[in-house]
Amino acid sequence: MKERAPDCLSCLHFRVTWDPSFPRSCTVFGIKSRNLPSWEVYAANGRHCPSFSRKPGLKQKEGNN
Repeated sequence: MKERAPDCLSCLHFRVTWDPSFPRSCTVFGIKSRNLPSWEVYAANGRHCPSFSRKPGLKQKEGNN
């Protein structure tokens, strides 16, 4: 089974910025981007984000580990 990138929208470190050019950010990596931060991490090093941490109170989606 192929490993999938973590869902940034469910991550504790994900933030939405006020900058319309770079609306998504990650507080761990200091990334501001048009894409999801997990895509930027993968593009930079070929590995999925090692710092994903699910926000408290969110349920895990079916089919995701």
